[in-house]
Amino acid sequence: MKKLLAFFRNTMFLGALCLLLLTTTIGAITWGIQTAATLTAATSTAVAKAVMKTKAKARIRRAVVAIPVVGLGAMVYFEERNFREWKEENPEGTRQEYGCEVVDMTAEVLEEVLQELPEYVRPEPETVFKLIPKCEPDLTGEVA
Repeated sequence: MKKLLAFFRNTMFLGALCLLLLTTTIGAITWGIQTAATLTAATSTAVAKAVMKTKAKARIRRAVVAIPVVGLGAMVYFEERNFREWKEENPEGTRQEYGCEVVDMTAEVLEEVLQELPEYVRPEPETVFKLIPKCEPDLTGEVA
C-alpha cells in the first residue's frame, strides 16, 4: 500500500511539473510572438521615418539649389560635406579619386534619373553620356 501511495504521489508530482512546464512554454511562445510583432512594427515605422527624412533632405537641397546665388553656395557646401564623409572612409584618397567615384556613380544612376523626367524635357541618354568625363587610371596607378 505504501508503494502504491508513493507511486501515486510521484505520478502527481511529475504530472504537475509537466503541466507547469507546458504553461511556461506557451507563455514564452506568446511573449515571443508579441515581442516580434512589436519590434517589426517599430522597425518598419523607423525605416519609413528614415526614408521620409532622406526624401525631405533631398527636397530641401533641390529647393535651395534652385535659387541661383544661394544655390551655388549650397551646392558647394553639400559637395564639400560629401567629400569629407568620403575622406573619412578613404583617408588616403584624393579629390580627384573622389571626383572619379562621383562621376562613375552618377553615370550608373543617370539613366534611371532620365527615365523619371517627363518625356517632353527628357534628353537622349547618349547625348548626356557623351558629356560625362571618363576617369581612367594611368600607368602609375594614379587616376588621370
